[in-house]
Amino acid sequence: MINKLLLLTKENDIYRQLLLQSNLPNLTIVGDAPDSIAHANIWLAEPALAAPLLNHATNLQWMQSTFAGVDKLIGSRMRTDYQLTNIKGIFGPLMSEYLFGYLLAHQREHQQYKLQQRQKQWLPRSYKTLQGQVLLILGTGSIAQHIAKTASHFGMTVIGVNQTGHKTTGFDKVVTLTHLAENLMNADVIASILPSTPHTQNLLNQQTLSLLKPSAILFNLGRGDVLDLAALSTQLNDNPQQQAILDVFNQEPLPQDHPIWNCENVVVTPHIAAPSFPEQVVELFCKNYNLWLNNKDLNCKVDFSKGY
Repeated sequence: MINKLLLLTKENDIYRQLLLQSNLPNLTIVGDAPDSIAHANIWLAEPALAAPLLNHATNLQWMQSTFAGVDKLIGSRMRTDYQLTNIKGIFGPLMSEYLFGYLLAHQREHQQYKLQQRQKQWLPRSYKTLQGQVLLILGTGSIAQHIAKTASHFGMTVIGVNQTGHKTTGFDKVVTLTHLAENLMNADVIASILPSTPHTQNLLNQQTLSLLKPSAILFNLGRGDVLDLAALSTQLNDNPQQQAILDVFNQEPLPQDHPIWNCENVVVTPHIAAPSFPEQVVELFCKNYNLWLNNKDLNCKVDFSKGY
């Protein structure tokens, strides 16, 4: 049987070339004609590009997402009659670089020293270390585990939050969502790596944000709908010593009239913390394709009922 692959990415030419170089057996990459959507039984796709076309996919059996997040394909009205796999295992190092890059720059006051340099001032400031600080990670998946491992090298105490509270490698402690409030109050740094599910939406709201330490630093790196952005804007304006580094938002691009742009204690980045590199995605796709040919379970399969 010849499998027909449809590419739905912003980098189709790159993906096509990489896949042709991989010499995958019994695989034909179909073109961009409308009938390709109906005829292809395998999709390699960005969720946002795939979602509006799903109802036209009469032959779809398996979709390999190029992203970790697949919330655009999840919901009560979305199809579940195919296998959906996402990307795992490659974003941990990238997300860790992003988080600790901003965290260390804040701790060591890079911006202030750059300002003093322009003014030719020699003025040592108070020293801050990550040693002994508490990092609270919302989520304990592969990305969170890599961040936890990095944090341990800096001597931080790492607490994870998930639905079960089961012990997870790399964390000093793991608690359930029911213990979120007490752990928010004790955390120096909070990082949300959560997926978008009914249990996580609006988890960081006016009530929970009010529990943050006066000097807390909040990272939102998972999904935008975990965080009430309007509540955060108010919280940060009322607590100028708090900081937020935000890479994901409910609406992207972030509207220009949103007040969060004007918060001095916020860093806004355009969803770039952990990009998908085509070479890595194709490597994972090839492994899954070989499993597919041999009727074996695919790696990184998404549970539609959980949303991840």
